Amino acid sequence: MKTRSNLGAIATILFAFSPTEILAFTPCQRPSRLVTPPTRTTRIYSTVQSQGTLQQIAKKLSVELNELVECGGIVFSYVSKPEKDVNVEDVVRACDLVDESGSDADVKEESYLNQLLSLRRKCHEFGRYQLLVKLLRSDYNAYITTAEFLSPNRIPRTELPNVQEVAYKLPIANNVLSDSTPTSSSTSEEDTPLVPDCQLESITYNDSPLDKLLLSIFRNLVTQHTGGITSNTPGIQGLLDQGRTYMTMELPEGVTYQEHTIAQHDMVKNTLSGLMTPYLPPFYRIFMSGIVPNVGSEWDGKQIGPWFYAPWLTSIVTPPFFGFLVGPSRPNRRLDGNRGGLVVEKCKFLQESGCKGLCLHQCKIPAQEFFRDTLGIDLTVRPNFETQECQWSFGEKPLDPEEDESFPTGCLVGCGSRKLMAGRKSEGLCL
Repeated sequence: MKTRSNLGAIATILFAFSPTEILAFTPCQRPSRLVTPPTRTTRIYSTVQSQGTLQQIAKKLSVELNELVECGGIVFSYVSKPEKDVNVEDVVRACDLVDESGSDADVKEESYLNQLLSLRRKCHEFGRYQLLVKLLRSDYNAYITTAEFLSPNRIPRTELPNVQEVAYKLPIANNVLSDSTPTSSSTSEEDTPLVPDCQLESITYNDSPLDKLLLSIFRNLVTQHTGGITSNTPGIQGLLDQGRTYMTMELPEGVTYQEHTIAQHDMVKNTLSGLMTPYLPPFYRIFMSGIVPNVGSEWDGKQIGPWFYAPWLTSIVTPPFFGFLVGPSRPNRRLDGNRGGLVVEKCKFLQESGCKGLCLHQCKIPAQEFFRDTLGIDLTVRPNFETQECQWSFGEKPLDPEEDESFPTGCLVGCGSRKLMAGRKSEGLCL
């Protein structure tokens, strides 16, 4: 009876499980054999699911391709617009489109090209820049008016093609647009007008290892070409001490300050030649300025350039190699709207010296003469003493400082060199 009872209990347990589950308890069976082979229904469902995924991919690719075509059309519409037809309303409309293409509501259901790359917005920003360039070429006064009206709140100052005569304005704060232009002027002890100092905050420059190396070489060359003038002060301040000492030195008997001014120019040009080594100037003269080398032909020394790419390419390769003197800079457009411009964002040389005489006689004039006489290409350097920006325009013939209305007369209010020259009234450091 007890045996029958045990058998009955075992049978009850076995019948409680399905055959498949019973096999699962069998030690000799492998779990892999328990997998039910796919039925026809399962295969049909997988096929339909794959087709649905392919359709989604095709639809997404179609959306992205359509977006690319539309963005190409946007760029073409800006580029193909005739220069003479561009007006202020076109630029304002482009600003509106930039704002609209960057709004959250517009991006929500857009393609990945816009979600990840903001492609449509960048196309409108590119188009807006092209409109400003065309306006700069066709109507300079209208360009200045437009730039001052829209910058910096609708168009960042860094996105303007040219800023050298565009008034600097601070962004709106408390619904008031702040202008950095000083409202009053001063006069020196000799009753000569003084140029207001820059009202913008000074910035800190982070010199790269290349900047430090070039500055060290440059300072050693300055010491050689000034008769041994040196300074224990490190960095750019030490270089400025050397330059100020040379500029304000007591002149030997019979030497006029006009002659010493020319000596300053020659010192800087010789220093620049040494920095470029004997190899770079000939290379530049041939491949950029189009000056025929001396090879024994009738064309020796004749200039058939500068080549069309020279101003633009010079503005591209220059920033990394003269940042040690002037700080960060970026390529932009010249006054005529053509490529070949370079704007120094806030000149290190001018900010740290606060001296218009050093700017004029140890940077602006000698740099212009060096590029013209040594490298064979014109250069115009136009500093902005209110913002300490500086526009370099390669391929643009410079005006004499006396004829350049943008170059103010008088010394800067905070200039330290003026104190060193007190009593030497016949020797003007600045125009």
